[in-house]
Amino acid sequence: MSATDLARSILTSLVQGGVTDIVVAPGSRNAPLGFAAFDAAEAGLVRLHTRIDERSAGFLAVGLTRTGARAAVVCTSGTAVANLHPAMLEAVHAGVPIVAVTADRPERLRGTSANQTTEQVGVFGWLVPVVDAAEGDQISIGPGPLHLNVQFDEPLVPEDRWSPQISVAPPVAPSLAQPPAHQSPEPELLELGPRTVVVAGDDAGPPARMLAEAAGWPLLAEPSSGSRTGTHALRCYRLLLAGDLGARIERVVVAGHPTLSRPVSRLLGRQDVEVIDLSAGGFTRPFTVDRALVAARVAGAADPAWLAEWQAADASVGRLLDALLAAEPGLTPYEVAGAVSRALPAGGLLTVGASSPIRDLDLMVARYEVGARRKVIANRGLSGIDGTISTAIGAALGRPGGSRNLALMGDVTFLHDSNGLILGPDEPRPDLMIVVVNDDGGSIFSMLEQGAPEYAHAFERLFGTPHRVDLASLCAATRTPHWRVDSLAELEHALANPNGGIEVVEVAVGREDRRALDERIRALRP
Repeated sequence: MSATDLARSILTSLVQGGVTDIVVAPGSRNAPLGFAAFDAAEAGLVRLHTRIDERSAGFLAVGLTRTGARAAVVCTSGTAVANLHPAMLEAVHAGVPIVAVTADRPERLRGTSANQTTEQVGVFGWLVPVVDAAEGDQISIGPGPLHLNVQFDEPLVPEDRWSPQISVAPPVAPSLAQPPAHQSPEPELLELGPRTVVVAGDDAGPPARMLAEAAGWPLLAEPSSGSRTGTHALRCYRLLLAGDLGARIERVVVAGHPTLSRPVSRLLGRQDVEVIDLSAGGFTRPFTVDRALVAARVAGAADPAWLAEWQAADASVGRLLDALLAAEPGLTPYEVAGAVSRALPAGGLLTVGASSPIRDLDLMVARYEVGARRKVIANRGLSGIDGTISTAIGAALGRPGGSRNLALMGDVTFLHDSNGLILGPDEPRPDLMIVVVNDDGGSIFSMLEQGAPEYAHAFERLFGTPHRVDLASLCAATRTPHWRVDSLAELEHALANPNGGIEVVEVAVGREDRRALDERIRALRP
């Protein structure tokens, strides 16, 4: 089979499998796939995106798939494939069903010194199923991440244009966190007796909130859980866990993938606490699970005094936190996170970077009413800073036009994927405001063991990593509009006045006293 026919067969399988977006990183060996994708896009079967860097291309596909599209990312052979690995790892651990389509040399050249040739089959490890394609057989595009490795022989360019006639499959759900509808598991009944809290980690979804509300239990929900709404969600839960209320917990119902705070990890690791896991499968938990359920229900509500204690303590500590931050001489990262959260309207999207910003947001999420949902996403599968700009752009493109799209990230995360801002003149561009909290380095380490005074002699070189990059000039190089603000009022003004397209708002903050500020916050008690 010719390379052109093979590529068109692969594109047909992708479209029939529910792929709506194709991200192409240019190369010679994957040219047949590029031409096929171009023709499929011209026929209105897919949306085409081109990126010059495979790592950014991979995370663009992750973002697209997280918000309703399903994307495949296409690259050439050799090191290009390896550059997709971070995105594929995140996709596997977060349950995001992207498809990597990698061009390869013919099998006869494997194990030789042929140019740009290496062993690509299984390059992503046993976690990612792989199909090694050399013929045009129909390929099943299943519900999870997939690697299609396609052997192309010369010639690599088509002799004609393609006018594909393909029946399009219904869209595939963007997340694997919930079981397919046909399983419809019967929820198991939980007794109300023990003092219980519900922990909702990344992608837990509304069921965690609904269970907490039905039972009258406190809800400890991370910002990207999909559960952080309503009156049972507690703002300062991680601070309360260190006090008397935390010590009195007897049972935890956990859903999603909790990753943000050590107090939650310690709670889940306690020997005197029963842990009920509502995970729908996937990786083994790092803590002891006493019972694993697919779904749970309760009959009636628990003693309301338990929830009332948590709510009163949460309100008290929240007021103390607000007063503490207001008394700081300069703008703090927490206040930046709070302003971004308040600016997110109902139906809006917020993509949050790893490290400090997602944790700052965790203490500052505005109280959202049930029914006025905002979508907050973060790459918490492996919690890396890779590809965050590209993820945010993809996530915004995957949603209907007209919705408000925001992103919040630190300066190091922004720099790590700054070439995600390189878009050609014909590329789809969303409306997206990227808020960058710039403290000139990695402030999260100052709050960890490495930031202790006895390690101050090496901290800046090894962990603080000041970079002194002029973000305005960096944005100018990609023609990305840029604002720099230094006060909360200026930030709120910028958030209230988006210009449209992709734009960057840089917020200057200090990190010299970040460790001391964090210690004062952790010491707050009702």
